[in-house]
Amino acid sequence: MNSRITSRTSARLAALLLAAGACGAQAAPPAAAEKARPNVIVILVDDLGYECVGANGGKSYRTPHLDRLAREGVRFEQCYAQPNCTPTRAQLMTGLSNVRNYVDFGSLEKSQTTFGHVFSRAGYATCIAGKWQLGAREAGLPRHFGFDEHILWSYLGRGERYADPKLAVNGELKTFPGKYGPDLCQEFVVDFIRRHRDRPFFVYYPMILTHGGYEATPDSADWGKPTAKSRQLRQQHFADMVAYMDKLVGALVQELATLGLRENTLILFTGDNGTGRAAVSEIEGGGEMAGEKGSTTRGGMHVPLIASWPGHIAAGRVCPDLVDMTDFLPTLCAATGVPGPEKLALDGRSFLPQLRGERGNPREWIYSYWVPLKVNQIAHVGRRGAVEQAFDHRFKLYSTGEFFDTQADPEEHSVRRVADLRGEAAVAARKLQAALDQFQDARPASLSPPRDPAQKKRKKELNAYIRGWWAYFRTGNSQNLTRPLNDWILRRLRAYVWTQWRLPRTKVRNLLARGVHRNWAYALGNSRKGPWRISKQSSLHQALPERHFTQALGLVLLG
Repeated sequence: MNSRITSRTSARLAALLLAAGACGAQAAPPAAAEKARPNVIVILVDDLGYECVGANGGKSYRTPHLDRLAREGVRFEQCYAQPNCTPTRAQLMTGLSNVRNYVDFGSLEKSQTTFGHVFSRAGYATCIAGKWQLGAREAGLPRHFGFDEHILWSYLGRGERYADPKLAVNGELKTFPGKYGPDLCQEFVVDFIRRHRDRPFFVYYPMILTHGGYEATPDSADWGKPTAKSRQLRQQHFADMVAYMDKLVGALVQELATLGLRENTLILFTGDNGTGRAAVSEIEGGGEMAGEKGSTTRGGMHVPLIASWPGHIAAGRVCPDLVDMTDFLPTLCAATGVPGPEKLALDGRSFLPQLRGERGNPREWIYSYWVPLKVNQIAHVGRRGAVEQAFDHRFKLYSTGEFFDTQADPEEHSVRRVADLRGEAAVAARKLQAALDQFQDARPASLSPPRDPAQKKRKKELNAYIRGWWAYFRTGNSQNLTRPLNDWILRRLRAYVWTQWRLPRTKVRNLLARGVHRNWAYALGNSRKGPWRISKQSSLHQALPERHFTQALGLVLLG
């Protein structure tokens, strides 16, 4: 771990963990059989595609610790996530396809059972450290989803994730000036493991690295300098971030060895989607690959998977079998003997036999249900408002009928008509269509339909528009305006205010006359078009609270 992580930082984190530690100290000593149960660490790296790891043929980044982990464990060549983070996290944590439980980006339905629940109910100490993005504001969500302790970015508030980060530590949102977010998460995990070394523990480590914006790490030459966030240096900074992530993983493995826990801890390392689009990586054979995060192509979903459990799984094995994020939970349950979720049929299947060097029950295909976030991602959206696809090692079929040979055409430029297919491709198309058909009725009627990305974009623009006009309304400062109101909007807003608040025109005019900009005087009902005096003592915003204003303008703009 980096030398910049000081004992003072450790003390601050330890103080925040005191209450959780005290509760654990009151528990009865675990039985010897419980101590022997294997520990679990699941590491999920943010925006790290398959090509970024040296053991996978990547040439651009230094990953010696991951490469060693792969040599001493099992490396999978065909592991696939969803094209972006929240959908992947939902599948990984629940063992269910997004078609069954995904509602919206940045959230997880509170009714869902996660691997946090599963291991907590089995007597494991549970911890989550890193990126959350599964519900930003509601207090107690990590514990609700089965985690005893947490240190999280993107929970209870947003701020910096790298230098001078703002993190939620066991329910308390704190800013850490002069510190590095990934270091603090690493310290938290190490402290948690040390305190729970005498009982089985489950650590979910969704790392903050290596998501953009790409910036300097404490090991970078320009750490703390003006160029630390330079866009011109983002490729170098991404390389530094990958190297730093690798170093943290190596330090964690060494800590387990020091504590005598290495042989009793199963580590699964993977990524949440393809590499960010700002990164370009050199791959084996001399070619280059641009990041394809947010795409349903292979580059947007193909991620590394390395398993390590010395003395329990095969060493140095490379497995070509298909693996999906829903497969992790059943694999962890099989490896630890922990019962899976009650009364819940998981979509995943265990790959524990493959870890042991056995044939197992490998997948013939992977099914993906994914809701795009952006308008430029909707090319294959089907009747249910999502991109649905089924694919195997070579072929892919979308629910909208597009068929691709992804070995010959990994970026999916050449669409093939199913009716024209012959031979192996025709057989694959029938198999993949049958896979799609299996999920035809899988979407619960209780779940709301996915939002149209075009509507999301419009809502985002409108929110910015509304915020700008609210600032203008209060201050007369037009700096934050995105565009002027047109006559149609003015008329609608004027009519809406009169209708909703039933203010007589004379009262509206009197309020306006006490200090609102002339445009707002016109908008809110003043029939005069002459200039109005601007006063710093505006009182209309007190009569019309922001929530009413936002509602009014939002309804006006949305029609």
